[in-house]
This record gives sequence, structure tokens and C-alpha cells, in this order.
Amino acid sequence: MSFSERSRSLPASPIRRLEPFAEETRARGIRIYPLHIGQPDIETPGLFFESLRKFSSRTLAYGRSHGELGLIDKIVEYYGKIGIPLERENILVTNGGSEALNFAVNIACDPGDSILVPEPFYPAYAAFASLATAGIIPVTTRAEDGFHLPPGNEINKLIKPSTRAILLSHPGNPTGVVYTKKEIETITDLAVEHDLLLIADEVYREFVYMDEPYLSFGKVDRLRDRLVIVDSVSKRYSACGARIGCLVSRNREFMSLALKHCQSRGSSPTLEQVGAAALYETPDSYLEAVNQEYRKRRDILFDGLNGIPGIICKKPEGAFYIMAKLPVDDAEKFIIWMLQEFAVNGETVMASPAEGFYATPGLGKSEIRMAYVLNEEDLKKAVGILANGISAYPGKTL
Repeated sequence: MSFSERSRSLPASPIRRLEPFAEETRARGIRIYPLHIGQPDIETPGLFFESLRKFSSRTLAYGRSHGELGLIDKIVEYYGKIGIPLERENILVTNGGSEALNFAVNIACDPGDSILVPEPFYPAYAAFASLATAGIIPVTTRAEDGFHLPPGNEINKLIKPSTRAILLSHPGNPTGVVYTKKEIETITDLAVEHDLLLIADEVYREFVYMDEPYLSFGKVDRLRDRLVIVDSVSKRYSACGARIGCLVSRNREFMSLALKHCQSRGSSPTLEQVGAAALYETPDSYLEAVNQEYRKRRDILFDGLNGIPGIICKKPEGAFYIMAKLPVDDAEKFIIWMLQEFAVNGETVMASPAEGFYATPGLGKSEIRMAYVLNEEDLKKAVGILANGISAYPGKTL
């Protein structure tokens, strides 16, 4: 029996690939501080659960492939409040932001086409490109520059006749970068000049820690007919398990094609849509408090990392991740060593090796991504354990 080469070539998740090592570590009674996955410990607003308790129906029937109108109207209202006027026809509800990304990449690309993506990037981007039998053209960014983009003329040289789209996250996962107005203008110029679709993953929009206001790609008039925004309730409302996201676009042809994809899987789950609609009624004070909490956690983790000799990292401007270069020979080997051979008072740390966040071979080998989704005291302990681990690691390069 044979199976598809497309499936064989699908990259494994660098975020989840080391879980078997973590399971063995926990089985030995070692506590792990999990910095490897972006699972917030913030409480989900109670409105979600209240709405489910109030739900009553004799039959839990199929929903609309587009998404339930109650949820779509809440999303329209949300975007109106942030200065992006939309209509119902501009929104399709998806099974999480991941399905929205998968649909967008498949709509943009035929086999052999390519997508321009700043690296390091969320690893699922590579998986979705692989499933679409499309290639990724990486735009390399560096820890020393805070992972901001290179000049537009350098990016322009990378675009090929096969390039169909630009895909990026803003604020960035895994880097925490928030693009400047100049960088947004550069990306816009490239998309317009080369007639490219721009897929903007903006699921971390509420988590920006700079004084200047955040600029969504949705507010750039020149992108009106070539922009697709991917959004989700997962991070914004700490509701990762709800698996409700959406595609947002004013391009009618794109949306008509996306609807076919939605129809092919039937509908998103009804109860989760009911809960998600309630989440959009969450008061702004919740998001403001969460923003302040993540800002404090960022500072704790960043300051702690800066106190470790040999580490290179810049303070993230958004999301809840830090990418850092470690003074080690191989970050994946180091993390496995931390799980298998190192602990402080019965505790250790797990992070994500960063090589899988790059498309360029060899990059990210000594880098890790850390999510500051733990409480302040746990973050302080985790940084201390990491510092001791680097000091004791036989493959350190200092």
C-alpha cells in the first residue's frame, strides 16, 4: 500500500514534536514549565459558558456553511469599532484561524506556485503551503533587528513569476514583531506592483505594547480588493479550544471561492459559534487588563533573558512570544537535554526549537521560541532554570 508524497513531505510541528519527551519527563515526576506552546492561562470570559448553558434546541442541526448570522453580525460590529467597516458578505466563519489560513493558501495557489513569507514564521504556514503543493519564498529577518523587514528593494528581488501571495502575521508569531507604517507601505507597494494577494494573520491584534497605535492592514485603502484577513477568538479571548475563526475580505471572487471550501466541510460547530458570538460582547476592560498582564509578563521574561550571558533577543512589540538566540550548539538538542537530563529541585523548562520556524536551511538552529503565557512567579522560576541549564549544558558555545 502506498500513500501520498504530499503527506510524506508535510513538515512536523516544531511546537508539538517534542511532546513525547515531555511526557516521559512528567512520568518521572519532574514539573515542566511549558513555554513552548501559545496556550494562555488567562480565564476565558464567562459569557462563553453562560451562552452555552442557555442554548436550547430539540435538534442540534447543521449550521450555515457561511457561519451563523448572529456571530457574523458580532464580527461586523467588532470591525466597525476598530475602524474597518464591513458587511456580512465580507465574512466567512471557519474552524479556527488555521482553517482560514488553509483555505486562503489553497485559493491563492495552484501546484508549483509560491508565497512570499517573512521568516521565522508560524510553522503551520509551511504545512498549508505543502498541502497546496506550493512553495514558500522566505524573506529572512534577524533577531538582531527585532525581526523587522529588510528594505523593499531586497524583498522585491525575491518575487518570482510564480509568486501569488504574501503571507504574514501582524503582530508576529513567533517573533512578536509589529510592523511599522513604513513596512506596511512597503508590503502594500509590493502587493500592488506584482498583483499579489495579501494574507494578513492578525489574530494577536489586541496584544500590542507600543505607544504608537497599531495599524491593521484592513485600514490600507490600496489593499481593499487584494486583502484577506485571518482572525480568531482563540488568543483574543483565551478560547483556543473553541476553534472558531474567520476569513475577512472585500474581494467578492475570493469570497465566492472560499465559500466553496466552507461548503466542502459542511459547517463550523453550532455551539462554539453561539459561544463565540457571546465573546464579542466582552467588555473592553477585559482586553485592556489582558494586554497589561501580557506586557508585565513580557518584561519579566525579556529582562530575565537579558541577564543570561550570550543570549541575543530584542524586546517584542506584540503577541506573547519571544525568539532568542542561545549560546548553544543546537537548540533542539538543548531542549531535549533539559527534559531528559536537567532539573532544578524537580523542575525544568520546555521551549520550541526555532529551526522549524524557518524555510532557509540552517537558520534558527541555536534559537528558541518562548511563549510568556505563564503567571509572573512561574516565568521568573522558568528563566532561572533556563539560565542554570545553559550554564550546565555540555554543548554551550560561550
